[in-house]
Amino acid sequence: MNTLSKTKKIINKFDIKANKRYGQNFLIDDDILQHIVRAADITIEDLVVEIGPGLGNLTEYILDSAGYTLLIEIDKKMIDILNDRFKEYNNYMLLNEDILKVDIDKIANEIEIKQNTKYKRVKVVANLPYYITTPIIFKLLQDENNISDITVMVQKEVAQRMVAHTNTKDYGILTLMVEYFCDAKIEIDVPKSSFIPEPNVTSAVICLKKNRKYSVKSEKLLFELIHKAFAQRRKKMINSLESNKFNNMTKKEIEQLFTKCNIDINVRAEQLDLKQYIDIINNM
Repeated sequence: MNTLSKTKKIINKFDIKANKRYGQNFLIDDDILQHIVRAADITIEDLVVEIGPGLGNLTEYILDSAGYTLLIEIDKKMIDILNDRFKEYNNYMLLNEDILKVDIDKIANEIEIKQNTKYKRVKVVANLPYYITTPIIFKLLQDENNISDITVMVQKEVAQRMVAHTNTKDYGILTLMVEYFCDAKIEIDVPKSSFIPEPNVTSAVICLKKNRKYSVKSEKLLFELIHKAFAQRRKKMINSLESNKFNNMTKKEIEQLFTKCNIDINVRAEQLDLKQYIDIINNM
């Protein structure tokens, strides 16, 4: 039985509908599901975290490949469905929680103790809910130190922002944060027809491999600089930093810092690359 047939059977059995509140669209394309798992390079040595498993279509492929899987699902209606569907499996833990409130590092450590196994990698593999994609990505990058790889389906527009170049409309805070923490690559576009119900947008699978390539004097200041530089991206960057009180510096102090870094004082936020942002912090 293919995934579409399984999905229809589950929907009929549990009389369930996709919940718009949680941005649910059920992925039913087996080729795409297999592509996600291959792109994530899941092995028996991996602990995989799936966010928003829903009916469990991607989960089934993950459970068949991973050593252990942590499923985090906010929708209570999906909990009974997942436990029923995977009652023959013993390599997963299911939490009915909001991902933004879960300490993945802590739970991954508890799983390793419980399983008496040290997993080689902790990977996130998921079809992310589009309405909170960016907060989830920021959390996975900044707060979860044990995660090595993130392979997720997101809105295509968001994926393009993650790999954007300077001087483009897609280039911004998300671009710089992803580049700071990761190597990023868009794997495949996913058409609307791969889901039921069909979403209003095209999707894409993107792979983020954690890779700390940069050295900066203060990450906290760097992230503050990036956020405040783009707070008013149509303004000159110096004006945006001044009006948003970056490090409580005066306009003159910011101008002097830019000059020290050989940066044009008339530059806008999207014109600087990550190395230049880091250079500003390292020269403070």
